[in-house]
Amino acid sequence: MFYFLFFINLFLSLLVSTGKVSTLEAINGSTVLLPCTYSSCIGIKNLYFNWHYDDNGTMIKLCEAVIPIEGVEPRVFVYHERVEFVGSSKSNNISILLWNITFEDQGNYLCFARNEKEKFRNHTAIYTLLVVDQIKEVDKSLTVIIVSVLGGVIGLSIIFMVIKGLVVHFLLNDGEKNKECLVSSGNDNTENGHSGAKADNKGTPKA
Repeated sequence: MFYFLFFINLFLSLLVSTGKVSTLEAINGSTVLLPCTYSSCIGIKNLYFNWHYDDNGTMIKLCEAVIPIEGVEPRVFVYHERVEFVGSSKSNNISILLWNITFEDQGNYLCFARNEKEKFRNHTAIYTLLVVDQIKEVDKSLTVIIVSVLGGVIGLSIIFMVIKGLVVHFLLNDGEKNKECLVSSGNDNTENGHSGAKADNKGTPKA
């Protein structure tokens, strides 16, 4: 019974997610989206959320707001000059933009949410930002080799099928010609035989 209630509560509880990929590598000076969405099977009431940046153990609040009910846009308080809230309660989105990032912005960002309908249980999702000078280019040489090999195999298969088709075609034509020759030869022999028989059946003329 305990496990049943546990799974029911887990199923009905608020879920906070930063997406399938929770790590982003971005170039210094660019603008990045820090995604976060929420969902709840029992609905929301006074959903409180905020974003924090973990600065080596010191939590710096970036923004916060309360969504009274579903579909009502929140009044968001932003505490960082380069942070912009871009979410919408209509799409259960509480994402933010971080403008003109620097190497000091690298680290973990926490998306926090708490739903009054769940007796204010806390839910957190973590998004990791890595800041680099330039994005590393993926070595495509292996991919090119694999694609070339596959292309060669497919090409050889097509050529083989074409040659096979031509050979079968010529063999069938030769077979038809041989049949025609056999039939024609048989007809000639039969006709010759018939005429010979008729000649043999003729009586010897009386003197």
